[in-house]
Amino acid sequence: MGGVAGMRGRQTVRGMFQSLAVIMVAAGVMYLFIPHDEKANPVRTKDYRVELLTAQRAAPYPVLAPEGLGEDWRATVVSYRREDHDAWRLGFLDPDTQYVAVNQSTEDPEKYVPEITLQAKNSGRTQTVAGQVWQRWEGPKYDALVRSERGVTTVVTGTASFERLAQMAGALQSKKA
Repeated sequence: MGGVAGMRGRQTVRGMFQSLAVIMVAAGVMYLFIPHDEKANPVRTKDYRVELLTAQRAAPYPVLAPEGLGEDWRATVVSYRREDHDAWRLGFLDPDTQYVAVNQSTEDPEKYVPEITLQAKNSGRTQTVAGQVWQRWEGPKYDALVRSERGVTTVVTGTASFERLAQMAGALQSKKA
């Protein structure tokens, strides 16, 4: 009897390995023939029009958003938080997939700017964009263009170059809702 049980055990193990091999071949074939894009970007683009209208109605300052940048700028982050010093944030991936964000707040700029730029510091230099003078801040992670006026601080920040930050700053418009 021991010989028959041992033979059945070997057949069961062999059957299990054969089944596993069939599954692996099937998985390999499916991988080869089901289309997949290795370069696909999983970042989802957001439509921020509703949030923009809400912020424009609620904020005590002119809320800014870009106009005319083109479809290769993809909005990825949008929020307005009245309870957090009326903070408006609108983040994008630029054409080079670098992050660029527009941030506005009524919070004290000395506290707000280092917080939103992840510890950037005022370089002491300025940059004029579309007739407006912006301070240039530089940091270990994000650089920024900063402008404070009439109780609101606007920060254009991100991993993108100052050229891209200026492109965003130049496209900013306010439309009161």
